[in-house]
Amino acid sequence: MLRLTSSSLRNSRLCVLPPGPRLFNMADKMSTYSPLSAKVTSVEPMPPGESKWITLKKITYKDPSGKQRLWESAERLTRPKNSEVDAVGVVAVLNDPKSTKGPSLLLQKQFRPAVNKVTIEVPSGLIDAGEDPTTTAVRELKEETGYIGTIPDDARAAEGFLMFNDPGFCNTNTKMIVVEVDMSDPRNQQDNLKPELEESEYIEILTLPLDHLWNELGELERQGFAIDARVGTLAQGMEMAKKWKDVLNRSPS
Repeated sequence: MLRLTSSSLRNSRLCVLPPGPRLFNMADKMSTYSPLSAKVTSVEPMPPGESKWITLKKITYKDPSGKQRLWESAERLTRPKNSEVDAVGVVAVLNDPKSTKGPSLLLQKQFRPAVNKVTIEVPSGLIDAGEDPTTTAVRELKEETGYIGTIPDDARAAEGFLMFNDPGFCNTNTKMIVVEVDMSDPRNQQDNLKPELEESEYIEILTLPLDHLWNELGELERQGFAIDARVGTLAQGMEMAKKWKDVLNRSPS
C-alpha cells in the first residue's frame, strides 16, 4: 500500500484531466483526481483480434549452430512507417540561471494497469508520423506538463542511443532526449502552464533535485511507488559517475 507523507508531497503538483476540454490550467486541477485512486478491477486473456496497440508474433530463427528454433515476441502496432523509433523518454532538466538552487529533474506519477501501481516516470510518448525524436520530446513535454523546453546545442548526449527496452520479450524501443526547461521564462511559471492531456490521462507532476535523485527515488520506492526503468537507470548512472568521477574526468589517451 502506498504511504503519503509530507516529504513525498513536497515537490508534487497534481496535473490530471477529468471529462471535459483537453486544454486546461494545471492549478485548477490540484484537488481533483489522483493517480493513487486508480486500481485494477479484473484481468482476463485478450483475444488477438481485440488488441489495438500491441500484437504477438511467433518468430522462426536459426541459432548459431544452425538449429531452427521458435521465439515468442510482442510488438507495438504504432510505429510510424519509415521510422525505426517507437517512442521517446524526456529527461527534462529544470533550471533557473538566476537562482542559487541547483537543477531539478521533472518526473511524473502515473498509474500503470500492467503492474497495478503508480509509477515514477519521465514524460514520454509515441513518435507521430513525420516527427523526429527531438520534436516528439518537446511536444510530449508540453502536452503532458505544460512546460516549454528546448534541446541543448552543447549536450553531447542530448539525443541518446536507440535503446531496446526488453529485447528478450519484445522489439519495443525508445530514445532518451535531454530537454532543458528555463524556469526564468514566464511561460514556465506555475500559473502559465497549460498541459493538453488526453481524456484518459491522470498525471501528477513532481520535481526532484538532481543532486539528491537517488535518495529521493529510494524514499518513493519505500512508499510503494514503482520506479520506471528509465528513471532508475538514469539515477544509477549518476551514482556511478560520482564514484568513478576521477576516471571519467581523465583526458582521452
